[in-house]
Amino acid sequence: MVSQHLSRGDDPPRSANRPPHGRGAAGAKPPADAPGVVERDRPGAGERIATALESAWRPVALLVACFAAWWAITAFKLVEAYLVPSPWTTLKLMGDKWGYIWHHTWVTTYETLIGFALAVVIGVAAAVIMVYSSTVERTLYPILLFAQVIPKIAIAPLFVVWLGFGIGPKIVVAVLIAFFPVVISMVAGLKAVDPEMLQLSSTMGASAFATFTKIRLPASLPHLFSGLKVAVTLAVTGAVVGEFVGANEGLGYVILQANGNIDTPMLFAGLLVMSAIGVVLFVAVEIAEKLLLPWHASRRGEAVTTTY
Repeated sequence: MVSQHLSRGDDPPRSANRPPHGRGAAGAKPPADAPGVVERDRPGAGERIATALESAWRPVALLVACFAAWWAITAFKLVEAYLVPSPWTTLKLMGDKWGYIWHHTWVTTYETLIGFALAVVIGVAAAVIMVYSSTVERTLYPILLFAQVIPKIAIAPLFVVWLGFGIGPKIVVAVLIAFFPVVISMVAGLKAVDPEMLQLSSTMGASAFATFTKIRLPASLPHLFSGLKVAVTLAVTGAVVGEFVGANEGLGYVILQANGNIDTPMLFAGLLVMSAIGVVLFVAVEIAEKLLLPWHASRRGEAVTTTY
């Protein structure tokens, strides 16, 4: 029969037990009814929304509990009102002075974003240089550790003296605080690459640039995003710390003015808005990670097949 097919120019029939051409036993996809394999449909919109609600209700419940405790403390007058204002008083103040708060919120957010962006660029560049040069790594690491342990609030006045009362000192403090987690996570990610992958790329004649862009950089992104989520919240703290030292606008300025005037509702409002900025930026980095790294193991919850 095979000779008849060949004489007509047709492909010979494949045996039922032989894998398709070009796919060995290891590369063949197991049938859906094979033991240990469960076929799953990709979740629809409703299921994804249910999953999101399942993961979000706990922090929301904790937040509601904190506000309830805050309300109870003020409602039962466990502390004086000038020390801890009620949630309603704080929220009402935020509504009445929303323009004033929004202006200072935007200033702090702008300083945070610029400082975070500079920290990412400088941190990633420093990490790449440190990984590819052991001399630079041994030289920079002690300096990085020394700079990290210095309280930024202690050196922030120097930046005000050097750079004035403008936006510069706030950005510098934000960069200094956010820089360390970026460079440390990037170095860890670049060094976590499988050595066999590097040997394989070298054997196949790949250039150093191709090895970096195709192997090292993609493998380091999960570590980098872990550091970015820490760095973006620290950048908010750095911007506010810079405003504490010397500023005439920003949430740090608002908090200092409220503290000096014993205006605790405005003080609490500034703290709430500052916390909201950190949460929003953290969520933004988390969303970027999900969009850019769908292939990472931590993002494979929607796999079609599951082996157990």
